[in-house]
Amino acid sequence: MRTAGQRSALENSYDDWAEYFRSAGEAQYRAGQICDWLWKRGVWDVESMTNLGLDMRENLSRDFDFSRPVIKQENRSPDGTKKFLIHMPQGSAVETALLRQGPRLTACLSTQVGCPVGCPFCATGAGGFERNLSAGEIASQLVVMEKHLGRAVQNVVMMGMGEPFLNTEATLDAIRVLNSPKMRGLGIRHITVSTAGIAPGIRELAESGLGVRLAVSLHAAADDLRSELVPCSSDYPLGELMSALRDYQRVTGDRITIEYAMFKGTNDSVEHARALVHRLHGIHAYINLIPANEFGGYARSSPESVLKFQSVLRSAGFETEIRTERGGEINASCGQLRRSSDMAGRGEIKKDSPRRFGASGNEPQTPRKDRGPAPVSAGRGNGRQGVKNHADGTRRRDSGRPGRSAGGRNIPSKEGRRGGKDRGR
Repeated sequence: MRTAGQRSALENSYDDWAEYFRSAGEAQYRAGQICDWLWKRGVWDVESMTNLGLDMRENLSRDFDFSRPVIKQENRSPDGTKKFLIHMPQGSAVETALLRQGPRLTACLSTQVGCPVGCPFCATGAGGFERNLSAGEIASQLVVMEKHLGRAVQNVVMMGMGEPFLNTEATLDAIRVLNSPKMRGLGIRHITVSTAGIAPGIRELAESGLGVRLAVSLHAAADDLRSELVPCSSDYPLGELMSALRDYQRVTGDRITIEYAMFKGTNDSVEHARALVHRLHGIHAYINLIPANEFGGYARSSPESVLKFQSVLRSAGFETEIRTERGGEINASCGQLRRSSDMAGRGEIKKDSPRRFGASGNEPQTPRKDRGPAPVSAGRGNGRQGVKNHADGTRRRDSGRPGRSAGGRNIPSKEGRRGGKDRGR
């Protein structure tokens, strides 16, 4: 529990730690030591930081609150998906999801407690909104998951509870903490931000120069229907959103993932698909079709409707994939977090593993040619052309035509022109 005058160690950047040690007459390398303990080893007990002197540890305990988020409950799905209930040191709890595809893991982190957007098909938003999370609270969700698992998580998606761009400053600061080689050291191209379409946040992300991937939940190609499905879109109509996406693409050169949840009789007709093609003309996009979870009176589209919709998109030259649902049995799929307040009895919490998850906090990664963003959340192919590495660490086959936009024109991404170098690693 934080006492008067104490600061939260969660919220310190590397530069903050360097300034603290400098003002205490200590060498700057001490900042690297404590960041290693906190963000790479997941150790928040000051007394365990044995390469720091006794006096230094006493001073740290006096000046800082080293409380960290705690996993209280865990659900496990037969497909390997896990859902965690995480309590924050200063109050409130969030749910996060961990997705497994072979040996690789993706963490869906929450940026807010609840969600203020209020999409009528989303169980997360139906739980209401409490507050924004701080940068440290967002970033540390990954560390406590890794400590709990005893191994590294390779990918992060800001797609848990909340809208990242209604908490932009903290979200971007959390990304910096996760990406910094002196802190967590996660490669920048292993981080994705998913938004409901908050145009100013998209522009701010582009201007930040961070280089993370971007996914946008669109769900409709007409303003009236989108306002029904995504209430915040009335503040950022499709014309403004498309302008922001073009600006983002002009600045970054990156392909954008478009998330499109499909609802029976609402947005899943061939005419809706043609309208989406028209709306996205000129934008280098990957379209992720999501058989929606049934909630709030919205029914899932039939497989036949989804395939017809996909065919229209592919005929127009867009790469597209139908997501395979993951974690549905434990309410861990997209839009289901916080759907059930009673998680007890569905899985037991394991004790923290004594193993470290690597001196650098990362397992070895094999450089690959980056083909731009792709499916990025719970269970996001078919066909016979090329197996692809996706942003969530999965490998799936897709018969769509790679590197093409509306009209079939090739638009090589910046990453492709650079020969597949992974920035930030």
